[in-house]
Amino acid sequence: MKCPHLIAAMLLSCAICSAKSNIESIHYTVSFPNLVHHEAEIMMTIPQAGTGVLRVRMSRSSRGRYSTQEFGKNIYNVKAFNADGSIAPIRQFEGEVYEISKHQNIVKIQYTLFGNLTDGSYLSIDPSHVHLNMPASFMWVEGEDDRPIIVEYKDIVKYGWTVSTQMHAETSGVYSARNLQYFMDSPTELAAQKEAKWQVKNSDGKIEEFYLKVHSDDNQVTVDHFAGMLKKVVLEAKAVFGELPAYDFGNYTFINDNYPTNRRDGMEHRNSAIIVRNLSKIAGNEPGMMISFAHEFFHSWNVERIRPKSLEPFDFEHANMSNELWFAEGFTEYYGNLILVRSGCKSVDEFNIAVSESVNSVLNMPAALKYSQLQMSRYAVYADDGNFMDPTNRDNMFTDYYLYGEATALALDLRLRKQFNLSLDDYMRGIWLSYGKTEKPYTVTNLQDALAKVTGSQDFAIDFFSKYINGIEKNDYRSLLAEVGLSLVKANPGQAWLGSIPSKPIGLATGFTENPNVKGLALLTSTTIGTPLYEAGIDAGDVILKADNNSIEKLSDFVSIIKNRKPGESISITFTNRTGNYVANVKLSEDPELKIVTYETEGKQLTPSQKKFRSKWLNSKIK
Repeated sequence: MKCPHLIAAMLLSCAICSAKSNIESIHYTVSFPNLVHHEAEIMMTIPQAGTGVLRVRMSRSSRGRYSTQEFGKNIYNVKAFNADGSIAPIRQFEGEVYEISKHQNIVKIQYTLFGNLTDGSYLSIDPSHVHLNMPASFMWVEGEDDRPIIVEYKDIVKYGWTVSTQMHAETSGVYSARNLQYFMDSPTELAAQKEAKWQVKNSDGKIEEFYLKVHSDDNQVTVDHFAGMLKKVVLEAKAVFGELPAYDFGNYTFINDNYPTNRRDGMEHRNSAIIVRNLSKIAGNEPGMMISFAHEFFHSWNVERIRPKSLEPFDFEHANMSNELWFAEGFTEYYGNLILVRSGCKSVDEFNIAVSESVNSVLNMPAALKYSQLQMSRYAVYADDGNFMDPTNRDNMFTDYYLYGEATALALDLRLRKQFNLSLDDYMRGIWLSYGKTEKPYTVTNLQDALAKVTGSQDFAIDFFSKYINGIEKNDYRSLLAEVGLSLVKANPGQAWLGSIPSKPIGLATGFTENPNVKGLALLTSTTIGTPLYEAGIDAGDVILKADNNSIEKLSDFVSIIKNRKPGESISITFTNRTGNYVANVKLSEDPELKIVTYETEGKQLTPSQKKFRSKWLNSKIK
């Protein structure tokens, strides 16, 4: 005998799916009998299950993440039943895959879900809220990607929660998605949330509604004020492309959760973004938070609709490798910072600090001198929160594609303005019209063709992509920045430098050695190619004991010695490892870190040309 809520859900499924050849929806019921211990109970009902072997599984990756995450580890008590209540034998076929060989036409699968990490990929369940990223939370049926989905949340009113999601609301607590891809792309927050709402008229005259849903220790005045800042960001992003995307159901939702034990994260989705901060509130933290909102919102064009062919459709069973993340993530990072300047949420000096990090990564990181942006994009399957325990040589063979791409976007923007009287806005708008608005997935070659089209120069596009995208040449940032009255200078001129020191003090008190007589500074990861430490043959696993006969027990001991030295001088470093004790004579170099500063900071006068150039670049584009 079917329970009443199941019968009602089936009728609702049929009504929703009547336009889909009578394919019935897969239905999830989510209840929370053990909130305090971070558990939910999920019942998955699969109608029209047929008679063959049925496989259900958890995902191994999450849309917007490029590495594997192994979500199957957090479900247990997995059971299967037929519609009449009889047991359908289920076996764990692989770690995250379950197989049901004998079953009726309607199959129900029940499992316990554990979650205690609030971020952009995982989930958390506690008495204050339920924060769900769908790949981390819901089993799904192999081969049924086009099946519509319904999810029903129980006891929402009981807990005083509202629901934030991009899914379509059917009735109270019941939401639908047209297929698996959309469902997996729809994070959901159940909590006592505060809300701000506004409208924007699109270029076609249609009204798009925007929501800011906040779960934090903030009052409504703070939320409304932050929404006011966010409105400006939305309008500046719209101005880049000339229009908003046509959001499904006519709305877009910013979902924000703030709490000290959260993991700082942000994730884009088709009609929503989820931004998580390890802060108790928005109040007082608005400027630092705004970059994530700007970045994730820009993704509603670039990534969600301007979509790399390599990521479409997204594969939830494996890591998702792409050549295009320098553009998808890096160009988005550039615009996140640029839009904040244009909207008045960030000063020019703050913008310079942000892009300085990217330029440093391109000019000073050893990997950028050896590997192209395509290769660095492919490494995302390991770099983007990949699951591994062993050390890697990351600092020597990886440059973050966010930073690599942002530096390239900066250079291309300034070059387009100087050489063609165009801008990166024109390029992005051209790509939007060709690939985003039409939702035609692109390749790197398509991006090159789009550059040729917008500039009218095939030679420029071929040269730019050959040298700076497919190749490893670097743009002349100093001359490009000078066009807008900015200088690229040493951040710490005359300061002696050994290289970064990824270290940890060891000794009896910290328990990192069994020998209480050994104290020192243990290097945890590989030293960086080109640094004095690397050139001296000092590397991970070595323990630095002395510098110029001064005992080294903590990092500050080392820093205090170095800061009194000059580049070109040498220091004697005593270190030990499993092969013995050594003394190295290490020649100090000058700190290579660069920073971007305005001419005004240096006491230089801007020319009328530089002033006009900078104004056209950084001023608001809202008309």
